[in-house]
Amino acid sequence: MNGMTITFVTGANKGLGHETARRLIALGHTVVIGARNPVLGAAAARELGARFVAIDVTDDASVAAAAEDVERHEGHVDVLINNAGVHGPIGDPSDLAAADVLDVLNVNVAGVVRTTTAFLPLLRRSDDPVIVNVSSGMGSLELTRDPARAESKVVAPAYTSSKAALTMLTSQYAKALPDVRINAADPGYTATDFNNHSGPQTVTEGTDAIVALATEGPGHGSGRFVDRHDF
Repeated sequence: MNGMTITFVTGANKGLGHETARRLIALGHTVVIGARNPVLGAAAARELGARFVAIDVTDDASVAAAAEDVERHEGHVDVLINNAGVHGPIGDPSDLAAADVLDVLNVNVAGVVRTTTAFLPLLRRSDDPVIVNVSSGMGSLELTRDPARAESKVVAPAYTSSKAALTMLTSQYAKALPDVRINAADPGYTATDFNNHSGPQTVTEGTDAIVALATEGPGHGSGRFVDRHDF
């Protein structure tokens, strides 16, 4: 498959997804912006010079419709970036409700499964199919127990467990699907709406690992969990 690299990014109307889309467009990718909110998604696409496709990763029908839309317009996908994510409750989990945890898992884990399943047929039409799952060091046992790391200072039971699950999901997909390069990116602690802009990294630094995985080309490993310092 020659020509433009077709890249689909979920949750791309703001934050890391938006900046990832902006950078990949600058690098020559044809980017399709996926977002749940049609007004914000369409505005982001206009601003960036991308095409917008509505997708709610918690809704099977919405995800299927998004994949059909991309099949009709672009015909295939070279890079799928599973970026859509929610945070959920933070702090003392004494009164944590199971429903709140399930809501986070539905977006951050099951949403990635829905989107991956729907888009795999389009990815398999590519010469070099790539999936980038935006995970987090917050899902790492090692980093969240290291007192020198910011990740060790936060209690966010739903979010952290969802990202641990996503990292393992990435490993399992990579093992089972040798024809697709599937890796997880840890953006690092980045200033976005997600954390009230409290992170020390810029949104550009936060997308370094995502962009690197999306552009590194054939022959690189699958099943990795990497951050910007690994490139």
